[in-house]
Amino acid sequence: MPLFSNATSYALPKRLYSATELVLGGLLLFAVGKCLPLLMAGPANWWLAYGFYIFISAMVILFWPYGSLGWANRVTLGRSVLVALVAGALAANAFVEAIWQWLAIAVIALLLDGVDGWIARRTKSHSLFGARFDMELDALLILLLCAGLLRLESLGLWVLMIGGMRYLFVAASWQFAWLSKPLFESFRRKAVCVWQVVALLLALTPLTSHLIASLLAISALISLMYSFGFDVWWLYRKSKRSE
Repeated sequence: MPLFSNATSYALPKRLYSATELVLGGLLLFAVGKCLPLLMAGPANWWLAYGFYIFISAMVILFWPYGSLGWANRVTLGRSVLVALVAGALAANAFVEAIWQWLAIAVIALLLDGVDGWIARRTKSHSLFGARFDMELDALLILLLCAGLLRLESLGLWVLMIGGMRYLFVAASWQFAWLSKPLFESFRRKAVCVWQVVALLLALTPLTSHLIASLLAISALISLMYSFGFDVWWLYRKSKRSE
């Protein structure tokens, strides 16, 4: 009996192909990071940035055994490089000394969110993996912005709830299966997501006072709690009707 099945031997070269693209992404991280000496000021910044990027790459290797990533996912991979730099700059509070650069990197990563989706639609290469890859990067970036706001404004650990609520929702779905059911399309959900990001970015700018930053963060948290609460209520009612 052969050591590897045909399916396994066929999938292996495909994984190696995508792994090569991930290595190139790592080189891109190094190149961009070298151009941002204030953000990547010390070894701790590089270690944290590459730690995040390696984790993201491992998830891609695990869930994308289909060879070439395609242009849409390559753009998302480029976003992951920027998200890793945002994470790396949090070490030793390096981002405080270059807050505008840090915010610019975060904004570019957010703007590219629409580019990968546009490419996927134009090339008809959209996939469940691509949508999930995109969504998880958004969630991670928002959590990192919350961590930055916590350090910059000392608002309290409650700020992390803005970025952590989605992860709590996912964790709860492991216990309550009805929470993992698909949701309906919602403009309300999209609007709250946009406001969440805008509020965090505005709160992080040096032009914003501590009081205004607090109010912006509170508004993001309240709107997010309302949105999640409505979805949980809707999923609960749907599960009860199907019993």
